[in-house]
Amino acid sequence: MTPAPHRSHTDDLLSFIAASPSPYHVVAGAAQRLEKAGFRELRGTDDWTGATGGCFVSRAGALIAWYVPEGAPAHTPFRIVGTHTDSPNLRIKPAPDSGASGWRQIGVEIYGGVPLNTWLDRDLGISGRLALRDPGSIPRSRLVQIDEPLLRVPQLAIHLDRSVNEGVALDRQRHIAPVWALGDPREGELLRRVAAAAGEDPADVLGWDLMLHDIQSPGYLGVDREFVVASRLDNQVSVHAGVTALVDAATGTTQPSVVPVLAAFDHEEVGSGSETGAQSPLLERILSRSVSARGGSDEDWSRALAGTFCVSADMAHAVHPNYAERHDPDHRPLPNGGPTVKVNVNQRYATDSTGIAVFTAAAERAGAPWQPFVSNNAMPCGTSIGPLTAARLGVTTVDVGVPGLSMHSARELCGVRDPGYLAAILTTIMVGD
Repeated sequence: MTPAPHRSHTDDLLSFIAASPSPYHVVAGAAQRLEKAGFRELRGTDDWTGATGGCFVSRAGALIAWYVPEGAPAHTPFRIVGTHTDSPNLRIKPAPDSGASGWRQIGVEIYGGVPLNTWLDRDLGISGRLALRDPGSIPRSRLVQIDEPLLRVPQLAIHLDRSVNEGVALDRQRHIAPVWALGDPREGELLRRVAAAAGEDPADVLGWDLMLHDIQSPGYLGVDREFVVASRLDNQVSVHAGVTALVDAATGTTQPSVVPVLAAFDHEEVGSGSETGAQSPLLERILSRSVSARGGSDEDWSRALAGTFCVSADMAHAVHPNYAERHDPDHRPLPNGGPTVKVNVNQRYATDSTGIAVFTAAAERAGAPWQPFVSNNAMPCGTSIGPLTAARLGVTTVDVGVPGLSMHSARELCGVRDPGYLAAILTTIMVGD
């Protein structure tokens, strides 16, 4: 059986994932853990003067959190862990009610790089947020999570499509409207069901960001339960590790010599180009304001950035036993071998030798293994928020990630040890020298 410390971390990870079917739930769950550790939420309209200790700012599906050690000068450098809260899925359209041939269906849009076949014949629930009428100028928001088997994208029986196993692609426009009831479409029925689950009047719902999620619980797989299987491992493994590391750095016996930061962005799976994505000025503005709030000048801000280091943590590919030729022959990470350090000379990853040195030295201090990752030259290389953060802030950045199988699937797999290894390494980096 695997050692207890790893299982303790992954048990907590699975609870985190089960409670986080949408980016908005990820942020809410992370904020709750930070508040329990003594962090306080700051709002953009608040006066941040003198803000020290643990603080965080949440905005929709993004969260920026940091901890200022007692007596830290305004020019103290940052140690940033960058992650993302979103995962590829099916998102509900603004006018969702539809149907055909006596079935009631809902209209969905594909979000991110979804392997559509993994969403077939799964029991699906609904989650996200509702924007509600409010006497003030800004609508209030309410999270909703329906963990019931409401919907399903049914696969066509093989008797009606003998070519289904010949790699025929799904018609993305016609065959992804999930069924959820019998009868003619009823306008507003989905809204009424979701509003009731949130305890709200449908008339007060002015807008929504809703999506589907697989309701099967996260769990373990293997003879010795050496694998974790769950939806949204990409990238909730890294968010959970980042929150754990930040709390440990802030509450440990050794005060950090740096300002540890967790940056959990939204919309990474579709390019990060939003107000809450890594391409936005969100992180830059919040960190700059935190320096100013402690009496820092432009010179202090520049000095802080000059000594800053960023770890971009996103899932990575373990070697696939059935498709080993798709991987680099000399770089074949395996689950439970430690996080990977991801390298791409064309800057799809921001890693360079300095970043490798910082990360591997931290891994040694944490007593955790690590593995190198390079994509096969003949295969397009993925990317992460690392290059975006490096380009925006001009800071040394290393791209890392827990290796797994079935990335972007409705149900992914990774090793039981690796999430804990990642959290331990991130904690070491966040504490500093």
